[in-house]
Amino acid sequence: MNSVVNLTLAKRTQVGDIAFIDLKAQQRRIRPAIEKRLQAVLDHGRYIAGPEIEELEEALAERTGAKTATACASGTAALVIPLLARGIGPGDVVFAPAFTYNATANAILLTGATPVFVDIDPATFNMDPADLQRRIDSVRKEGRLQPSAVIPVDLFGLPADYRAITAIAEREALFMLADGAQSFGGELDGKQVGNLAPATATSFFPGKALGAYGDAGAIFSQNALDRERWTSIRWHGTDEARRESIRVGFNARMDTFQATVLLEKLAIFDDELAARRRIAADYNERLAGVARVQAPIEGGLSGQAYYSLCVENRDAVVKALNEAGVPTAIYYSTPLHLMPAFADYAPSTGLPVTEKTASEIFALPMHAYLTPQQVDYICEAVLAAIRAA
Repeated sequence: MNSVVNLTLAKRTQVGDIAFIDLKAQQRRIRPAIEKRLQAVLDHGRYIAGPEIEELEEALAERTGAKTATACASGTAALVIPLLARGIGPGDVVFAPAFTYNATANAILLTGATPVFVDIDPATFNMDPADLQRRIDSVRKEGRLQPSAVIPVDLFGLPADYRAITAIAEREALFMLADGAQSFGGELDGKQVGNLAPATATSFFPGKALGAYGDAGAIFSQNALDRERWTSIRWHGTDEARRESIRVGFNARMDTFQATVLLEKLAIFDDELAARRRIAADYNERLAGVARVQAPIEGGLSGQAYYSLCVENRDAVVKALNEAGVPTAIYYSTPLHLMPAFADYAPSTGLPVTEKTASEIFALPMHAYLTPQQVDYICEAVLAAIRAA
């Protein structure tokens, strides 16, 4: 692997340090505007439920085409709230892919429902609709629990196959909650993430394509009536006057400071999204012939929060890249059904595509502030590392 370092040493000093996600460059671009907004919050003093929350919700709904957007404390809260509002709980089964972050499974279990893990499609890395149908049939045949909901995940920014999954959900009478934690800005058939499912949860964790400077999230709905229940649940289940509890809820509010940050990041989001898509296209052109890259669904555009690819000898390739100054990450080396917290819900037959993908996948730097020289350097380093592995 020393050959990889030697191959790229000549260019390494020219490209400078490469950030996996560059929040500092983004902050330099918008810091004066953020500071102005933060000063306004300090002046009006409404640190919870300030006017910026509603401003953000209106902007998010307009951006996505959703009927309504509800700001909340985190991406996990954005998953839990619609499930609670729907009455999902003990005795219900919620289907979700095993190849995703643990928040998806945690949200299901926090409601008292039972997760059933679904395998993924090897090309898109998203939920396999055919395997979803098999899992539904199996639960119905067993007869112990009630299939009640499905949570497709838009991994790395790519929308799941909502055409197929919607058809299954409607046929099987399942509530569909999209996990769009990584896919804000993604599209399918000309519709934005946030308007592809009856309910969509997203995360504004700082490392996301649209991220706050702390934890935050939002829920989108195609039904304006959802907002009343969701806003109640996020404020301890209280009524509109916040005097008494009318349903079970919890503290899931977004604080006003995070809304101010998100409003300024939203103002430059489309420009950054275009840059990330150009970088992803460059990666695909250079690397698709030597690695298994995430394939777009027909009619789909990724929000391109992350860029992951699969190779054999993944660990050796990653080691060589890190030595060459190319930062990497692995999402997700352990599928959910193999984690101790969720072992009781592991399918007896395993999830072969998920498990193979987890053993081969790694992520390259992805942010709007990568230079063309850095992208070229990264691609050359990946190609050299794969050849040497």
